[in-house]
Amino acid sequence: MTFEGAMTAIVTPFRDGKLDEEALREHIRWQIASGIDGIIVCGTTGEAATMDIAERTRAVHIAVEEAAGRVPIIAGTGSNATQTTIESSRQAVEAGADALLIVTPYYNKPTQEGLYQHYRAVAETVSAPIILYNVPGRTACNMLAETTLRLAEVDAIVGIKEASGDLEQIRTICTDAPEGFVLLSGEDAQNEAIYRLGGRGCISVTANVVPDRVAQVWRTHIEGEGDRAQALQEKLVELNRAMFFETNPIPVKTALALMGRMAEEFRLPLTPMGEENREKLIAVLRAEQLLA
Repeated sequence: MTFEGAMTAIVTPFRDGKLDEEALREHIRWQIASGIDGIIVCGTTGEAATMDIAERTRAVHIAVEEAAGRVPIIAGTGSNATQTTIESSRQAVEAGADALLIVTPYYNKPTQEGLYQHYRAVAETVSAPIILYNVPGRTACNMLAETTLRLAEVDAIVGIKEASGDLEQIRTICTDAPEGFVLLSGEDAQNEAIYRLGGRGCISVTANVVPDRVAQVWRTHIEGEGDRAQALQEKLVELNRAMFFETNPIPVKTALALMGRMAEEFRLPLTPMGEENREKLIAVLRAEQLLA
C-alpha cells in the first residue's frame, strides 16, 4: 500500500459529549467519494488529545470499516512519552490501521538524538509503517532534516508529514531521502509548492471542507500541469487562511457545522469560535458557495 496523494486529517464529530459515529461514517464516505487518497484519524485535527483510548480505538475501527480497503487509514498515535506512543500504536494496529502518524514528542523538547531514539524504539516494537510528523508550531520542537534522513534509513519509517513551514528543510529531505521515503505537506498553504520540491502529497485540514478541490491540485500536479496546479492552489488561498482564523480544528469543524455536515461541538479546552472570526469564516464560506 502506498501512502501518497491528497489525504485528509479528518475532524472527529461529537454529539452530546460522545463520539458521533454516524456523522464520522458519513464524513469518511464523502471524503472517499470526493477523490481523497487517504484518511488520517485521531490526529491534531481530530481532537485526539481529548479522546480516551476506547474512543480513539473505536474511531479507527469505524474508519477502517468505511474505507473497506479503498484508501489507507492512518492513525495518529503520537504522544510525549515513548511507551505511551508504543501502546497507542499497538492498539491502532489491532483496530486495523494501515499506518501510523506519530508526532514529535511535545513539551519534553527532546534533543535530535532523543527524537531519533524515540522513533526507533517505536519502529522496533510496532509492526506497521510509520509516518513521522514534524510540527514545531505545536510541539516547540523542530526535527532537523539530518534527523529525518537518519530515520528514513529505518525500515518501518516510510515518510514524514512536514509542517515546519521551512521550504529549505523540506527541499533537503526531498532531495536526499532514500527511494520509497515520502514527504507529505502538512501545511495547506504550501501544498503545491512542496509538490514542486518533490513532495508526494499532503495531509490536509482544508480537505475536510473541499476534498475534491484539494485532491484536484495534487492530480493536476502529477499529470504534469504545473501551471494549472499552481492556479488551482491559488484559488484556495482564502479558504486555507480561514481554516486557521483560530486554533485548528475550531474553524474547520465550525465550517462543517455551517455546511450542515455535523454538530458544532468541541471538547475543552477548545471552545466555540469567537463571534468576529465566525463572521469572517461565514463570509469566506459564502464566497465559496459552501454554506448549507
